[in-house]
Amino acid sequence: MRRTGISLTAALVATLVLSGCGDDDTKFLPPEEAAVEAYTPTFDGSLEAAAAVLPLVPEDVVTVTVTDFEQVRLQMGLPDLSTEDAAADRDAFWVRADAERPLLSPGLLRPIEPRLTRDHGLSQLDVAWEAHFYDASGTETGFVLALRDGTDMTAVADAVSAGFAVLEGATVDADRGLVTVGAAPDGEQSWAVDADARALVGPPANATYLSRDCTDQPVSGDLDELALYSVQFEGALATARLGEDREDLFTRMRVGEEVPEFDAAFDGGVADPLTGRIGYVMTDPAAAAALAIAGQLPFAACP
Repeated sequence: MRRTGISLTAALVATLVLSGCGDDDTKFLPPEEAAVEAYTPTFDGSLEAAAAVLPLVPEDVVTVTVTDFEQVRLQMGLPDLSTEDAAADRDAFWVRADAERPLLSPGLLRPIEPRLTRDHGLSQLDVAWEAHFYDASGTETGFVLALRDGTDMTAVADAVSAGFAVLEGATVDADRGLVTVGAAPDGEQSWAVDADARALVGPPANATYLSRDCTDQPVSGDLDELALYSVQFEGALATARLGEDREDLFTRMRVGEEVPEFDAAFDGGVADPLTGRIGYVMTDPAAAAALAIAGQLPFAACP
């Protein structure tokens, strides 16, 4: 009670001071609004991989996959594994990663590693994360490789110039540590200008799948439109984000239970209509990632 009295007294004193500073018809000024900093869609390598890549994704891309190899190495207890390590150790890592982790890309550079390592001192382990872009037909239209801090970008540029088919037409951005094909010419012409897309990424994940393409899946029940969604694969958990305030979320969650392949890889669906999230436990992370790559995600069914 004493505290309330002090607060009231202070408020009255402030009112009297203000009212005494002018004529009787003095109006109180409206409260100042906090300045809102405008969002600038530019690449920021310090962000989580899926958030970082958005300014590089062209507007006409339909699906984006992001695989964060730094997170994969960290969760497998090998954060410092590098090209400098013995080939046997590197090979053992990839055997485990392919079997145990939800990789949306096996690694663009892995098929060319023997020559890449021999001639340029590089390997897939020099990639922090990579993203791939696809059109409505599922055809890949571009990619981004983000190199780990400390990677020799001169060696990367030499490798791109060496004529490897997988790197044909690639652009090397040494300042930002990127190798790109088909990236947006600037952030204003990218997915980053879409606030809904930005809202679907952010938490660190082994891999992230984002798409504007719903799936052709029979559904018992009414569904609302689905313009954009994401799936973040983290550890043994997968979180689908379909946008806030969805009345059809429980219906969408139950669709997966009717698809044997999906039900075998994902378990324990929990839906939150307010946030638009469905959470799953991945009983087989590698199979779960394969279903995403194939566009076989029943909860993303078309209305």
